[in-house]
Amino acid sequence: MTQTRRTALVLGAGGLVGGAWELGVLQGLAEAGADLSTADLVVGSSAGAVVAARLAAGKDTLAGLYERELDGTAPAEPAARLGAGNILRYALALLTSRTPEAYGRRLGRLALGTDTVDEARRRAVIARRLDPVTDWPERPLLVTAVDALTGELAALDKDSGAPLADAVTASCAIPGLWPPATLLGRRYIDGGLHSTANAHLAAGYARVVIIAPSTVGSKVIHAPARQGADLAATGARVEVVTPDKASKAAFGRNPLDPSRRAPAARAGRAQAAAHAPAVTALWAE
Repeated sequence: MTQTRRTALVLGAGGLVGGAWELGVLQGLAEAGADLSTADLVVGSSAGAVVAARLAAGKDTLAGLYERELDGTAPAEPAARLGAGNILRYALALLTSRTPEAYGRRLGRLALGTDTVDEARRRAVIARRLDPVTDWPERPLLVTAVDALTGELAALDKDSGAPLADAVTASCAIPGLWPPATLLGRRYIDGGLHSTANAHLAAGYARVVIIAPSTVGSKVIHAPARQGADLAATGARVEVVTPDKASKAAFGRNPLDPSRRAPAARAGRAQAAAHAPAVTALWAE
């Protein structure tokens, strides 16, 4: 396959903590000479969608976004947790599904049948995370979400007709914890359910960096490493960055605990040094 487009950055799902880690990795790589904010395409799923939107908008520097995770100016949020019962439901849904769409439909039913916070309140939380970003950037940005009824993946962009905050709210709508988001007359749930990275959306780009807080994968849900290998098989140059031992320790046990954002961001920045030579070489081609 002939690659006609240049660079793509893929930011995966991983909760508030994973998003902070992504910013740490990005900052560390930029300090080493690989500024991935220049990507021709940015793809974001779940927490990665928040990071992707803020990065693509360019209203703050990468260093500023990173510092926001450390200095306490990020919007204050209470810790949330996906309970053991819902975790079991996720596992059963995965075991009884043969495709990502079937898995999405099962979790869509869970989401639609769970009484959670008001949808408008949840959107307001995401809007605060995005602040001061309110509109789609001109740069290519894809935000993923899963249709709660069909289980199909949607890759939303500025031409989709969905406001940016609504699209990102949908991408972050964890079934059983947050309400499905209403977009264009349909209900959507977390984009990280189709896969934790959705790196296949970068097909056709010559150079792709995947930063994925979650390495989860199965026969149904393709792991970031597998998606990276699939892209490489088409002729793309690909680097996949996933948490090392120190980063996993910094995450703690709950990816939705805001108190772990700063430790995760610092760990990501430190880990970037190990990936910098390969990523810098790829980005400079």
